[in-house]
Amino acid sequence: MTGRHLLLALAVVAVWGTNFVVIKLALAHLPPLLFAALRFALAAVPLVLFVRRPAVPWRNLAFYGLTIGVGQFGLLFFVMTRYISPGLASLVIQAQVFFTVGLAMALAGERLRPFQGVAALVAAAGIAVIASHTDGHTTALGLVLTLAAALSWALGNMASRAAGPVDVLAYVAWSSLFAVPPLALLSLALEGWPRIAAGLAQADAATWAAVLWQSLGNTIFGYGAWAWLLARYPAATVTPFALLVPVFGMGAAALALGEPLPPWKLLAAGLVMGGLALNLLWPRIATRWRRG
Repeated sequence: MTGRHLLLALAVVAVWGTNFVVIKLALAHLPPLLFAALRFALAAVPLVLFVRRPAVPWRNLAFYGLTIGVGQFGLLFFVMTRYISPGLASLVIQAQVFFTVGLAMALAGERLRPFQGVAALVAAAGIAVIASHTDGHTTALGLVLTLAAALSWALGNMASRAAGPVDVLAYVAWSSLFAVPPLALLSLALEGWPRIAAGLAQADAATWAAVLWQSLGNTIFGYGAWAWLLARYPAATVTPFALLVPVFGMGAAALALGEPLPPWKLLAAGLVMGGLALNLLWPRIATRWRRG
């Protein structure tokens, strides 16, 4: 990978990691479901006017939009209001990797390879460390719902996998259309119009910048640049950079929000990221070992 492309990959994971701090700042004014609805509305409306609908069934687009929009981000925004800290959220949500492997086994008949089982156990040990240290910043409910958001992300991964090789930006934009109506209705039903109106009235320039960052930075730049890199380099070269997302997430939360980093949290991060690294890198290491 060239130096410029290396910097591009680092920029993407930096955006994805620090995005958890941006989410927390926006939630100071906007109710979570309204925030999610605005995020996907702004991700869809500009792009669908300029990009053609990808050649996939409507039901696939709808399923992806619902699982990612309502399941992943709807739940994630809700729990980050007061049930889990941004740094730990950036870490726990990476359990989607193992949920994706499990769903591939159940739905596509893939076999669990030994290194995947070991990787899952190592990461599960990190989740157990977090569960044993729930406090005012991270609760058991927050941990469970963040894992549910990770499962929703994994379901979305299965939908995008079934879609095949498509234009990623077009796929994300058109599927986002299906996320907006249920999120808006849930916001109206659960958060209520008075809270919605108050949130919109209190939203300042920083809040709207955070909403735009969700749509333009996190979605259009992040997914677009990631797909661009994957089209030019092997997945084994690009995907390991995703291991840095929790590093940027926990670091940004500590610097910007003063989130503490006690030893148990560093241990949990090491276990989860170690499991992720083993799952992503072991095939490449084993291949080189055999060749050697």
